[in-house]
Amino acid sequence: MSAHADSASQPWKPQSELFGHPRGLGVLFMTEMWERFCYYGMRTLLVYYMTKYLFLQGQVEHVVGFGAVKHAIESVFGPQTTQQLSSQIYGLYTALVYLTPLFGGMLADRYFGQRRTVIVGGIIMAVGEFVLMVPSLFYAGLVLLIIGNGLFKPNISTQVGGLYAPGDGRRDRAFNIFYVGINLGAFLAGIIAGYIGETYGWRYGFGAAGVGMLGGLVQYVSGLKHLAPDNVQKRKEGKVDDKHPFTRVEWQRIFALIVLCALNVSFWAVYEQQGNTLALWADNNSNRHIFAFLGLGWEMPATWFQSVNPAFIFAFTPFINVLWERQAKKGTEPSSVAKMAIGCFVLGVSFLVMMLPAKLVDHGGVASMWWLIGCTAMLTMGELYLSPVGLSLVTKIAPPRIVSLMMGFWLGSSFAGNYLSGYLGTFWEKWSHEKFFVVLGMISIATGVLMVLLYAPLKKAIGDENRVHAEGAEVGTENMTA
Repeated sequence: MSAHADSASQPWKPQSELFGHPRGLGVLFMTEMWERFCYYGMRTLLVYYMTKYLFLQGQVEHVVGFGAVKHAIESVFGPQTTQQLSSQIYGLYTALVYLTPLFGGMLADRYFGQRRTVIVGGIIMAVGEFVLMVPSLFYAGLVLLIIGNGLFKPNISTQVGGLYAPGDGRRDRAFNIFYVGINLGAFLAGIIAGYIGETYGWRYGFGAAGVGMLGGLVQYVSGLKHLAPDNVQKRKEGKVDDKHPFTRVEWQRIFALIVLCALNVSFWAVYEQQGNTLALWADNNSNRHIFAFLGLGWEMPATWFQSVNPAFIFAFTPFINVLWERQAKKGTEPSSVAKMAIGCFVLGVSFLVMMLPAKLVDHGGVASMWWLIGCTAMLTMGELYLSPVGLSLVTKIAPPRIVSLMMGFWLGSSFAGNYLSGYLGTFWEKWSHEKFFVVLGMISIATGVLMVLLYAPLKKAIGDENRVHAEGAEVGTENMTA
């Protein structure tokens, strides 16, 4: 074995650790927190902005491209009310945000590397937020956010996996910690950008989101020394094997990931109602008065409900991590596929719970906001059993040379799911609310059933998750030294 090959076989090791994890995890945590502040700050305002201001008579005529987009949608779905059109735009936007990571992952793997692609993507997202401050350029701002997110999102997540040596058991818990960063940004977005947008003007809410993204970029660049080399850097050092074809086992794992991506579509279609129909429920059908019994009569802003989900993420993640750690010691921790199935079942039940207040609302009443908070608590538990688990699984079993591309595929499952969420939202005014929630619940539960039915073949294709990455690293080294 040559000295070069021996050097290439040595895994990267972090210079220092913080609270039992590489210090680079904190860098990525904070970067993702600010990027999600940017994304969720805009998403929190989006449906309200369209239904309460942008798409109203007297304003909508000034939006560049509005007529063409409306005509295209109505040529497929027929005449649309303001709420239905807003739901369609919401679905298209959030869908395309998760389609472009396919291309962002490919560009990073082959040409630019994860670091450079993250920086460019963040800059484009910040510009997109500032463009949204001009109402007539609404669609241009959305396009910039879609492109920027596609470059940023898959390449920040894969860098988390790069901090850990093959087979390191801390990886799943690291992604749960990283996921807290995602939701800390979402929590702050609802409180800060949402409040600013509702109170002082929509454009200022978008501007606040853009400033947050710039802050995240500064933080990321200053912490690059704590991150593992990306694929382009490894390729220059001879640590990535691009010449040998995928093995049969690698193809099985790739196929298993694609199947799981397809199954996740319906999960995200239901989950993403948070920013769409559940936002409308919070605004129009929930009693949001706080401390009314004390005579204060303060009404919580509807946008603040977008921060309830991330708040529960903070509350639940430590308990989930402890639970999984104890289960791992006993050998009873569920596999990734089993966790995802559990997540689908819990998400489905969270919407079935909403049947009860929906009956009241359908008969002209107003529901307590605690129904929505309870639904969100269960929805969050389902999310924790699926979303961070999937991110971790991709970095464990995807062939290293295409890890960002496969992360793009994983995020791409949200493309179809988010668009489907927008389409489902068009039935909000057509169906009773009770029927709407029942349909959502059954879609998610049916997905969980499919995962259970496919559990055996998927588990066989994936193999032992905690050994797969180590075996892949060994195979890559053998190929380079052959």
